[in-house]
Amino acid sequence: MATPRGQMNLGILIGGVGNHQGAWRRPNSRVEEVASLSLFADLAAWAERAKLDTLFIADGLTLQLDRLRSSPFGHLEPVTLLSAIAARTSHIGLIPSVSTTFSEPYNVARQLASLDRISGGRAGWNIVTSAWGEINFGGQALPSHAARYARAVEYVDVVTALWDSWSDDAIVIDRAGGVYAEPDRVSKINFAGSHFRVEGPLNVPRSVQGRPVLAQAGSSNDGKDFAARYAEVVFTAQQTVAESQAFYADLKARVAAQGRDPDLVKILPGVSPIVAPTEAEAHRLADELRELIDIEIGLERLSKQLGGVDLSGLELDRPIPPEILPEVETVEGRQSRYGVFKELAVTERFSLRRLIEMEVSSSGHWVTVGAPEQIADRLQERFEQRGADGFILLPSYIPEGFELLVDAVVPILSKRGLFRTEYDGPTLRDHLGLAHPAVRRPMTPAPTTGGSS
Repeated sequence: MATPRGQMNLGILIGGVGNHQGAWRRPNSRVEEVASLSLFADLAAWAERAKLDTLFIADGLTLQLDRLRSSPFGHLEPVTLLSAIAARTSHIGLIPSVSTTFSEPYNVARQLASLDRISGGRAGWNIVTSAWGEINFGGQALPSHAARYARAVEYVDVVTALWDSWSDDAIVIDRAGGVYAEPDRVSKINFAGSHFRVEGPLNVPRSVQGRPVLAQAGSSNDGKDFAARYAEVVFTAQQTVAESQAFYADLKARVAAQGRDPDLVKILPGVSPIVAPTEAEAHRLADELRELIDIEIGLERLSKQLGGVDLSGLELDRPIPPEILPEVETVEGRQSRYGVFKELAVTERFSLRRLIEMEVSSSGHWVTVGAPEQIADRLQERFEQRGADGFILLPSYIPEGFELLVDAVVPILSKRGLFRTEYDGPTLRDHLGLAHPAVRRPMTPAPTTGGSS
C-alpha cells in the first residue's frame, strides 16, 4: 500500500565527507577515511538508527587531476561498497548509481540482483545515463542526450525482464524428490532490440522484494518521461516551494498518463542543510564553509554544470550575461542541472560568485541554514504543500552535520508524526510503501536437457 500522506520518505546521500566542496578541510571531517569502509559503515549505522528509508550513493567515472589538490576523491564503486554495508546493517535500503551508458544490462542486472539477495531485499538502482566519462570507455564522443535516454529505455527493459525471468516460487528445495528449482518457473527472455540482444535467464534468483527499486535523477523532459515510465523513486533538484510544486504536479501527471499510480512514485528532492545546534551557530558555520571555497575549482565546476560555457574573464560579483547561455534543449550534458543554474543566473540574476557558492555547496540542490527545529519546519512545509513526498538529505559536512540530521532533525519529524519511529518491514519496498511486483513477462517452460529415464 502507498505510504500515508501524513508521513514522508527520507533517504540520505553518503558520498564522502560532506556535500560542500570545502567541508573536508574542517578538523573533524574524517577525510582520511574517504576511501575506506570505516567512515561509510558508521554513516550507515547512524542512518539506520534514525530509521531512514535508504542510503543513496552517486558515482563518478573519471578523476580530474587538476582537482585532486583541493578536492578529496574516494569514489569507491557503489555496488561493491553497498554490498559491504549490507553485511553491517539489517533494514536500511541501499541505492547505488549505475550508468546505462558505460555498462551492459546483464552484468548490472546480476550485480543488483546479488545486492538484493545479499541484503535480504533492500536494493535499489539509481539509473543514470551519464553526461561524461567517455574518456575511460573507448574515447568516442558521447551519444546525444536523447540517444542516451533511448538506450536507457531498452536497457531497463532488459534488466527488468532478467529480474522477472525467475518466478517467486521457482526455488522449491525438495530434498526428498531431488528438485532444487522448477525449470518451468524460469524462462529465457530472448530480448532482441536496437541496442541489446540478451537470451537470459538471469543466473541469480528473484529476491524477497521481487526486484530492486528503480530510482531516477534526471529532470529534463526526456528524464521526466523516463521517470514516468519506470521510476519508483525520483531524486530531483528544486530550489523553491513553487518550483517543487510545479515539478511534483507535472511528474505525477506524467506518471498517471503512463497508466501508473502516482502515489507509488516517490518524488524526493535533494536538500543540503547547514545545520548546527542554534541558528547563530548555523550561520557562522555557513560563513566558515564559504571561506573554504576554492574559487577556481568552483568556477570550473560551475562551467561544467553550464554545459562547458566559458566563464573566464567574467566579474565574480556580477550576473552571467544571459546571451552566453544556450537553450536547455541544446545542451547534451546534464540538462536538468543546467536548467537549475540557468534559471538562477537569468531569472534570479545571481552573481557569478553566488552561483559558484551554490554549486560547491549543493550542486544545485536546495540549501537551508538553521537549527534542527527550523530545518524540520522547512521540510514539513515543502512536504505538506505537495512539493515532495520526502527528501534525500545531503549533509553539508560530516560527521557532525550528519549526526545532527539523523539524531536531531529526524526525531523532530517523527515526534510530529511526519516520519516513522520504527521500520514497518525488512525490505526497501516496505519502507517506501511499494507493493511486491508481479512477474511482468509471460513465463514459458525452459527446455529440458537430454537423458534417459
